Amino acid sequence: MSVLQNHSAAREPPLPNRTVPFLWHYVTTRPWHFGGLMALVIGAAGCAVAVQYGMKLLVDAMAADTRQASVWTPLLLFLGLIVLENILWRLAGWLGCRTVVASVVDIRVDLFRHLTGHPMRYFNEHFAGSLGNRISALGAAAGAIYGGLAWKIIPPVVDFLGAVVLLLTVDPRMALALVIFVAIVAVLITGFGIRGRSKHQRFAAQAARVGGELVDAVSNVWTIKAFAARDRESERLAHEIGYEAQAQRRSWMYLEKARVLHDICLALMAGGMLVWAISLWLDGQVTAGDVVLVSALTFRILHGSRDLALALVDATQQVGAIDDTLRIIVQPHALDDPQVKLALAAGEISIEHIGYSYPDGRRVFDDFSLHIPAGQKVGIVGASGAGKSTLISLIQRLDDVQNGRILIDRQDIRTVNQDSLRDKIAVVPQETALFNRSIRENIRYGRPEATDDEVIAAARQAYCDGFIRELPQGYDTLVGERGVMLSGGQRQRLGIARAFLKDTPLLILDEATSALDSQSEAEIQIALNDLMHNRTVVAVAHRLSTLASFDRIVVLRDGRLVEEGTPQELRQRGGEFDALWRMQAEGFNRDPAEDYP
Repeated sequence: MSVLQNHSAAREPPLPNRTVPFLWHYVTTRPWHFGGLMALVIGAAGCAVAVQYGMKLLVDAMAADTRQASVWTPLLLFLGLIVLENILWRLAGWLGCRTVVASVVDIRVDLFRHLTGHPMRYFNEHFAGSLGNRISALGAAAGAIYGGLAWKIIPPVVDFLGAVVLLLTVDPRMALALVIFVAIVAVLITGFGIRGRSKHQRFAAQAARVGGELVDAVSNVWTIKAFAARDRESERLAHEIGYEAQAQRRSWMYLEKARVLHDICLALMAGGMLVWAISLWLDGQVTAGDVVLVSALTFRILHGSRDLALALVDATQQVGAIDDTLRIIVQPHALDDPQVKLALAAGEISIEHIGYSYPDGRRVFDDFSLHIPAGQKVGIVGASGAGKSTLISLIQRLDDVQNGRILIDRQDIRTVNQDSLRDKIAVVPQETALFNRSIRENIRYGRPEATDDEVIAAARQAYCDGFIRELPQGYDTLVGERGVMLSGGQRQRLGIARAFLKDTPLLILDEATSALDSQSEAEIQIALNDLMHNRTVVAVAHRLSTLASFDRIVVLRDGRLVEEGTPQELRQRGGEFDALWRMQAEGFNRDPAEDYP
C-alpha cells in the first residue's frame, strides 16, 4: 500500500468541512484497510471475552464432585483463545499502523493543497505559523480518533456485547441490568462530553494562535534584537500563553470531572453485580464458575468502560480541534478553478473595464482598461497605493476582479485552470523567496523536470554561475530559511535564473531591482535585459531609469490610467511621468552637503 495517494491537479474533490464527513471521507479511500482493521480488533476483543468463559469452564471442571472430570479440554480452550487473541492484536497493530499513518499523511497533504487554493488575501488575514500548526494539529487529532476508535472504543463495545451474551447463560436478569446500567452511564458521559466541546474548541483555537505568534516572533528575531525588544516580546508571548494555559486548564479539568462521574457509576455497577452473583451462588442457583465469570466480566467492563468513556471524552476534545481547523482552512475557495488549460501562444494581455476592491471595501480599480500587445514591454509606474502591485496580482489571478475581465490571448483567465495560467508566467519579485534547499533545487523550481545542464545554463544567463561555484558546496549549497545565507543581489540573480529556466512567453517584474545597491542593480539589469528579449513584459518599477528601454510606460494614479506612451514621449510632455523622473534625477544627483548649512 502506498502511503501517498495521487494528489494531481486533475483530482481535487472538495473536502468536507464538517468533522464526521471529513473523517469518513478518508475511511472510504481505504475501505479494505479500515475494514480489515476493524475485523481484527473485533476478533481480538471477542477472543478476550471468550477467555473469561473458558475460565468459567475450567473452574467448573475443577469444582466437580468427581476427580475423573476432565480439565484438559477447557484448559486447552482457555490457552488457545489467549494465543489467538494475541495473534489478532499483533496483526491489528501492524495493519493499524499502516492504515492510520497513511490516512494522516493524506489528510495533511490534502489540507495543504486546499489551503494553497485560497487567494492571497486569505493569507494576509491569517498567521502563516498558525495555519501550519492547524494542519499538523488536525492530522494528529484525526490519527488519535482513528486509533482511539480501533483500540479504545471498539474493544469495550465488544466486551459489553460479549458480556451480555455470556450473562444470558447465567441469569437473563443480569444481562438486562447490565444493558440498562451501561446505557444510563453512556448517556450521562456522552452528554457531559458534548457540553464541554466549546471548552476544547477554545483551547484548540488559542493553541493555534500561540503557535502563530511564536512563528511570527521567531521570523522577526532581527527586528526584536534591533529594537532591544526581547523583554517586551517575552511579556507579550507570556500574556498569550497565559490565555492558552487558562483554556487548557478548563478543558483538562472538564475531562477530570467526566472521569469522576464515570468512576462513581461504574463502582456502583461492579459492586452491585458481584453481590448479586454471590447471592445467587449462596442460593445454589449458579455455579462457582458462574461467579468467577460474572466477577471477571464485571471488572473487565469496569476497566473497559472507563477506557471507553475517557476515549469518548478525549474524542470530543479532538473533534473540537478538528472543527476549529476545518472552520478556518476548509472554507470554499473564493476562486473557481476550471480544468480547462490556458492555450497561450503569443502572450497578448487585454484588461477590459475591470473593477476591484480590497476586502476592507477600499476601491482600487473602477472601469479600468489596458491592452498589451504580444511581445511588448510595458512599465507600470505611479505613487505608492496607485494599484501597480494589485494589477499584476490580478493578471496572475491571485485574486479575481469584481467587474470586467482579464484576457490572455483572448481567453478569460477565470475560465482556465489557475496552475496552467501561472505556468505560462515567469515572475521576478522585489524580494526573491527561496526555500531552505540547495541552490540547484531553488533554480529548478522554475521547471522541475529540467536537467542539471539546463539549470547551470540558466544560472549562466543570470550571471550567477560564478558566485555559485565559489560556494563550499557549489550548486548543492543550502541557502537557509528564505535564502538568508545569500546577499540580496545573489538571491535576486537566483530568481532571474529561475525565470530563465521557466522560459515562458509572459514575464512580470515586480520592483525586481529596487532593493539593490547601484552596482548589483547594474549587473542584474544586464541579466534582465537578456531575459526580456522576445517576451511580453509587464514591469512595476520605482526606479524609472530601469524602464528607459521599454516600449511603453503606463502611469497610474488612484487606480486610473493618467498617462501612457514611450519614455521619450512622456518626458517631452512634461506631465506626471516627467515630474517623477526629474524628482528621482535631482535626488540622485544632489550633493548631500547642500542639505547642511
